[in-house]
Amino acid sequence: MKDILHPLCLAIAGTGFLILVRDLRRRRRDPALVALAFTYGFSALSYAVSLTPVWIRVDGFFGVPNIVVPIAQGFVIVVLALQATVLAHWSKPPAEARRRSCGLLVAAAGVIAAMAVLFASLTPASTRPTDFSLYYAHDPVFQAYVLLYFGVYSAAETYLAVSCWRNARTAADRSIAFSLRIVTVGAVITLGYSGIRIAAIIGAETGFSVSHLNGFAWACGDIGATLTQIGYLIPTVALRAAGVRDWATAHLRHRRLAPLWAALDQADPGITLRRPSGQGRDVLRGRSAHFPLLRRRVEIRQGQKLMRRYLDPAVRAEAEARRSAAGLAGAELAAAVTADQIRAALDRHAAGDPVEAPAEYADADLPLATTEDELRHLQRVAAHFTPPAPRGDRTAGRAAADTTDAGTAGSATPGARP
Repeated sequence: MKDILHPLCLAIAGTGFLILVRDLRRRRRDPALVALAFTYGFSALSYAVSLTPVWIRVDGFFGVPNIVVPIAQGFVIVVLALQATVLAHWSKPPAEARRRSCGLLVAAAGVIAAMAVLFASLTPASTRPTDFSLYYAHDPVFQAYVLLYFGVYSAAETYLAVSCWRNARTAADRSIAFSLRIVTVGAVITLGYSGIRIAAIIGAETGFSVSHLNGFAWACGDIGATLTQIGYLIPTVALRAAGVRDWATAHLRHRRLAPLWAALDQADPGITLRRPSGQGRDVLRGRSAHFPLLRRRVEIRQGQKLMRRYLDPAVRAEAEARRSAAGLAGAELAAAVTADQIRAALDRHAAGDPVEAPAEYADADLPLATTEDELRHLQRVAAHFTPPAPRGDRTAGRAAADTTDAGTAGSATPGARP
């Protein structure tokens, strides 16, 4: 059972450590984050050295049978202290949290030292990667070792379960409350692991055996610890997922505004202070589009101002009637009419035909109080906007129309011949 569940636990703990280490680059002074990152790091180490192939190699390297036991369990004691440290920094004032953290780490060091002394007093004769606890259950020194380790383990997991359940009831963020409840469930399940190990010591003295529960003990320990790790990681993953969603949304918005911006930029390149880099290249490099998106918003609005001289009142009236007949109303109607006005203004601009008494944009009176409101509105405008034909195509079209008009006029002249 151990070698089935430990690799999964190792993968989860290692992944959590790598995720949090990346955040530490920007938040090195956050003590809760540092403690949480090292919680996953030491947890991963405890699982790694406990794998049977690694266990055998470590024993061979040090030349001491089962030396992995105090190594792995020492890592676990550190993990328990760091978990309590995280809770202290989450729930206590900074000064009190620091004092409690120092006390917890000193206590952990004391427990590890006592475990090392007791283990050194044992005389293990053979490597026992799967049943070490049961094999030495009759040894009085090992009994003291087990009672020390699993007594501390049970007390720490009980404290973790009670604290997380209490904090979950007062947490304002639903994802944090959910994650703390998962940690609570995981901590309670791990008590099955410590309970069976303590029962093995009691049974060795009173005459009953729990050897048939050895696999269940490993399952309780690994499943409970995995739930605890997942619970601690949920807020970080949720925050990272929100960041990825914001990153993707900004790129998508930037892309959707491209046709509207390009048409205005082509009409007057002066609206663009800095030529944008290729968005595809930015996506591949993981760059954010938040600042380019804000710049694009400003440039589109500047382009609208420059096109103000070409707004034909008749175009607005016709667009309002047509769009209203199509069922649009409110902000959507204003966005659609504005899009039609911009297109017509671009055509007039290309022809050099300003309006003597220009109209207002249909969106001029919209209540766009925030940048987010304005970005949403421009997205609607861009969705209704149809770019005008390229300048060369418009010139060719006007030339063809002029030729046709001239031919028609010539054939209608008296005395003309085909």
